[in-house]
Formats: sequence, C-alpha cells, structure tokens
Amino acid sequence: MIVNRRKLLGMSAAGAGGLLLGGCDALNGSPGFREALTGAESLTMRTQRLLMGDALAREFAEAEMSQHFRINGNSMVADSDYRRDARTLFANWSLQVDGLVARSLSLPLDALRSMPQRTQITRHDCVEGWSAIGKWQGPQLGAVLALAGLLPSARYVVFHCADRFGDTPYYESIDLIDAFHAQTILAWWMNGAPLTEGHGAPLRLRVERQLGYKQAKFIMRIELRETLAGLYDGKGGYWEDHSGYQWYAGI
Repeated sequence: MIVNRRKLLGMSAAGAGGLLLGGCDALNGSPGFREALTGAESLTMRTQRLLMGDALAREFAEAEMSQHFRINGNSMVADSDYRRDARTLFANWSLQVDGLVARSLSLPLDALRSMPQRTQITRHDCVEGWSAIGKWQGPQLGAVLALAGLLPSARYVVFHCADRFGDTPYYESIDLIDAFHAQTILAWWMNGAPLTEGHGAPLRLRVERQLGYKQAKFIMRIELRETLAGLYDGKGGYWEDHSGYQWYAGI
C-alpha cells in the first residue's frame, strides 16, 4: 500500500492526538506519557518541515470550490465593541499589531485592503473530520509584520480574537516560519465577498498547511512574543490549553 506524505504525517499526528483525547486517564495523568506526546509533536513538526520546506499547500480551480463551506468555531461574537464595529461594517475598526515590534501599528480595514493582495483557493481541513474548498484574499501576514518591524527576540505571532468560550477569550499562535510562508494571509474576503460574521469578519488567519482550528477568526490584535509561557495556560491556543490539541497542527 502506498501512503502519501500528507496521510503519513496525518497518521502520526492522529495517533498521538488520539491517545491524548481518547480518555485514557491512567496514561494521560502520567507526566512521562505527556512528555512523550510533546516529543512526538515536535518530531512531527520537524519531519513535515524537512519534507516540505517552503512548498505550497495544494491550490484548486474555481470549479472545485465547495458549494457549501461550513462555519468552524463560533458563528457569532457577543463582545460589545465587536457588535458596535459590525453595525458600521467595520468602518471604524482597526487591527492592532504590537509586542516585540519596532513600531506598533493600528491598521484600518481599508489599509489592509489597499496592500498587495494574495488570492488562493485552498482546502480547509477540520479536526472534526470535514473539509471544504474556498477562495480567500488578503495581504500576506509577512508583509504586515514587515511594516511593524520585528525585534530580534520575536519568536511567536499571537492572534487575539473577539470571540470567547465562556469567560475565556479565543486566541491562537504560530511561529515565524509559518508567519512568513507565502500562503499565510490575513483574509478579509471569501468566495467573492467580504467575510461574513460566521466566517470570521472582519479578518481571519489562513495558515494553509495547518488544520482548521489554527485559522483564527475575528482577529483584533496581533502580538509578537518571545515565548508562549505566561500567556493563558501557555500552550499557544485556546484548544491547545483546554482540549489537548497539538500546538503544531500540520497537514
């Protein structure tokens, strides 16, 4: 049987994640077992990057786009500031970029739309088992970070979002390798129109070589950090903190 690279990496990631999420309490309670899973995640990340380098995720033709693209994560935002901005179609909204940068930025949506744009038709693979192909447009994240100028100590890009699960804000993070990949964009446009609220308006991340839960929606602020330690539970994302999902969700 021939196993392609995507399937092989997915099998290794699913194997580790399945043990963690499957409810084997005796193993999950073992520090040694947790360390082994963390090591497996690191090995998966290094293996994928060695095999793929700067290669692009597959892009599709318009004829292959899904007729229905499901909403992942939250479908609406209760935050009062978000609701105020949504009423004006985000005319007064701006993206904050700060942390370990030379220049903090406040970028209105029009400024992001006026930057050079990348358009790509890619497949969204959800950890819940469904996939959909959609067309996305927005500036490359790397170009936005270049405007801010990264300090030498910057290692991680954190996306702070407007939505919450209970009292806990949603957030996600990636490292600089994925941040400067050609297909990593801040999408404001989907399938021929500005993002709807369900799909993450006004701005969402597309980091096409990772699973759907990494595609943060409702982005309000981008923070550059040296470490993820001390940020919420320190695992780099809401689902990583609360459900044992792997920080690196490569496919």
